[in-house]
Amino acid sequence: MEEPLRIGVLAVQGNFREHVNVLGRLGARASEVRKPNQLDGLDGLIIPGGESTAIGKLVRAYQLEQAILAFKGAIFGTCAGMILLALGAVDATPDQPLLGMIDIVVRRNAYGRQVHSFETDLELAGETQPLRAVFIRAPWIESAGPAVEILAQHDGRPVLAREGRILVAAFHPELTDDTRVHELFCEVAREAASVRT
Repeated sequence: MEEPLRIGVLAVQGNFREHVNVLGRLGARASEVRKPNQLDGLDGLIIPGGESTAIGKLVRAYQLEQAILAFKGAIFGTCAGMILLALGAVDATPDQPLLGMIDIVVRRNAYGRQVHSFETDLELAGETQPLRAVFIRAPWIESAGPAVEILAQHDGRPVLAREGRILVAAFHPELTDDTRVHELFCEVAREAASVRT
């Protein structure tokens, strides 16, 4: 029998509890991460949505920046987490921390303010059933490097993408009952673990 995946969820700000709940439903052993040593032994890490500048500053304050950069497991960033993982950000604040772990440039708050939040169906690459997606002060991917695989778009803008062991979503998959994006991340985590062993 396959060992359950050990997935950490960065728990300094944002929707971390919702991600922990989804992972539990999928049979993963989920844990909250607030300290660098809590990344030890994990197969994957989720960086949740929230406020991107605040999450970035808290990552630095908790001395997690170098630990995340050195982490060899799969990483999934949603909304603010996608911004944090990006190589660049259009209209970023001067103090916006970026980890540069996926070759994308994002546009912060691309869809407008909180009041412009919305739900929509997305076509998911390789799937026949649409994916319900919740966008809250969401970014989009302005440009992506040649190694980045675009997995879903909204109005011609990429909103779900993968480069190797890094997965990013502009929306909040933890806020619907559809677990397919988390299932995909679990697959990415298993692949990354098999490469390391």
